[in-house]
Amino acid sequence: MAEPRRIRVVPHFMRLHEWVALEEGAYQAEGLEPELLSDVMHDVSSHGPDPYFDRPQDRPFRSGGVEVANSACEWGSVCNAGAGMGKFVPDLYGVARYAIVAAPGSKLRRLSELAGVPVGVGLMAGSHFTTLRALEMVLPRDQVKIENIGGPGRRLQALLSGEIEVANLLDPEIAIAELRGLTRLAQGEFRTLFWVSPGIPADALHAYFRALRRADESLRADPGRYLHLWKKNLPPAFAGEYDWSTFGLGEMLVFERYPEETFQQTVDFARRWGLDRNMRDESYTALAATSDR
Repeated sequence: MAEPRRIRVVPHFMRLHEWVALEEGAYQAEGLEPELLSDVMHDVSSHGPDPYFDRPQDRPFRSGGVEVANSACEWGSVCNAGAGMGKFVPDLYGVARYAIVAAPGSKLRRLSELAGVPVGVGLMAGSHFTTLRALEMVLPRDQVKIENIGGPGRRLQALLSGEIEVANLLDPEIAIAELRGLTRLAQGEFRTLFWVSPGIPADALHAYFRALRRADESLRADPGRYLHLWKKNLPPAFAGEYDWSTFGLGEMLVFERYPEETFQQTVDFARRWGLDRNMRDESYTALAATSDR
């Protein structure tokens, strides 16, 4: 019997799939022995206003000592790969949600009222890009203001403490904000991509994605069986028991190829906002992880 292949995975705090796959034995069925780096996941959620290249999610790619499979928004994954931090995976993508939320006591109710109001985001992450995309629809560019607060757990803390009046939240913080009575100004969805170290063998990656497909099917078929697994994704500052049924499914996966046309739109958006400055390469072929099966 072949030895199981090891793979280090940073579970994505916006989804349950890594934990469902573990609970259902999907990794083992694919011949994998996963190491789920939940400490990195919590660091990503809870970190402060770290500069680009020094964020917790950057460190495995910068140090070169640990090869990991991670995820980020489509813009972040592409920009990170272009900056020399890993590759994005073109074989599948996720769909996650965001919400732009006002702090308790705020009188703000609409995006159009955010002219000159700093919106808390995580630098070069999904909250950053989705905030720009939402606000450019209703405000002149020079009135769009963002502030690097850090990860989504850290942003929720900043809202509750009054450090910032408005911030972009992701799952599972959206559900916690609703339970705390914070005001949602806008909501939407965005794509995510897997962002991986180039040294991970293609066969191990594809085995990992097959395990996640099994998890996706299980989650869609019987959501109530798995919603308690949100407990694993909560930032330490918000640990506790909740009505997990209010958290929803979180990020879901789409097992279709990420089109090159969409990739180019992603690069163009980053360039329009000056967020491509660290990219050394903007070629789909160069930045995509191998899809050999």
